[in-house]
Amino acid sequence: MAVVAVWKCDRDGAMFDNKKDAEEHDKMLELAANITALIERHVAGVSEEASEEIGLMLAKRREVLARACKGKPEDLLTEDENFTESDTHSENVTPLAANQ
Repeated sequence: MAVVAVWKCDRDGAMFDNKKDAEEHDKMLELAANITALIERHVAGVSEEASEEIGLMLAKRREVLARACKGKPEDLLTEDENFTESDTHSENVTPLAANQ
């Protein structure tokens, strides 16, 4: 029987095959939670579900958002064409079944 080391993110239970990817995922989720809290404090009438979805979307796209804030706002309009779920490092998530 082989031993496989995995790192588990406490926030959502995602499992990764290396520590760097797990920490990056955890930081993205922390950013999403903080964006969600900011939205809920400053936007009246937004549901908790909607603010969480917005927070997660912005956190996943933090690089393009940073570029837009630094003077390239057009990147926000073209970013979705190039964005895939793999850009969120989901390819590094270790399926639980792989550990059995």
